[in-house]
Amino acid sequence: MEANDITKCKVAVLAGGWSDEREISLASGRACTKALLDAGFENVQLLDVADDDFVRTMATGDFDVAFIAMHGPYGEDGCIQGMMEILHVPYTFSHVLASAMGTAKDIAKDIYREASIPTPKGVEVDGERGLTQQEIDELVKDLGLPLFVKPACNGSSYGVTRVTDPAQVAGAIAHAAPNGGKVLIEQCIEGTEITVPVLGNSDAKALPIVEIVTNAEYYDLKVKYEPGELHHVIPARLSEDEYAKAQQYAVRAHTALGCRGVSRSDFIVTSDGVPYILETNTIPGMTETSLLPDSARHAGIEFPQLCRKIVELALEG
Repeated sequence: MEANDITKCKVAVLAGGWSDEREISLASGRACTKALLDAGFENVQLLDVADDDFVRTMATGDFDVAFIAMHGPYGEDGCIQGMMEILHVPYTFSHVLASAMGTAKDIAKDIYREASIPTPKGVEVDGERGLTQQEIDELVKDLGLPLFVKPACNGSSYGVTRVTDPAQVAGAIAHAAPNGGKVLIEQCIEGTEITVPVLGNSDAKALPIVEIVTNAEYYDLKVKYEPGELHHVIPARLSEDEYAKAQQYAVRAHTALGCRGVSRSDFIVTSDGVPYILETNTIPGMTETSLLPDSARHAGIEFPQLCRKIVELALEG
């Protein structure tokens, strides 16, 4: 289909699902549906993948492209992407493998290291088994305090605990385990919190960096979904070298994981100017208050144009 015919595409916006982030996903889906209509698309249908008739609707709907506005398990981890592959429906954002690797934080960290991107030290543990007191003592000796304990395969800060005392480790693991079983225990890096969106496929480029400012211990659920103007500083207040390095690392992460369309990597920049990558979101939040749309707006790309671009990237193959 020619680029100037793209608004003739029949678009299925996929949202909802069964994860902890269901309501956030539905909000993203509604926002993207409106944005696509505002961008001139003539046939946009919002679908909740948890509906009983979703599979039948998707299989028989003659859709030209699926715009995936899902977060967390079943949506961001390669599951819905695999279904779209089976149905031969082009879809937005990353393919199956990149989606799975980006969601599995322990695997993503291995990819970052191979790509020479600094990332905090961390270990993966079996959340169901937990750790003995001796193992906890050794872990604290190796990684120091504070620590972050988080599900290895979840997003939006669900199940995350900032641990400041060894006595909190066992409880933090138990808190994280129901969200996926595997638990990542990670060194806490102090510094300036930023996020770097990346737009594109083989020619991916970084968008303006967003600095996240909050009085909370970390960028938790409450802060994430408050209005962006309360917490987003664009462009981030970094030195020229720090800014360039963070953008370079974000593009490198996007490429190393095999992402396409859009990704958004989160970093902490230390006082000595080193950006440490925390994770890469293969389907960033897509509401009006979300980080990616806010960054794109500062690059002169309004939300409807951003959503249209994402569809164009999906149809590139």
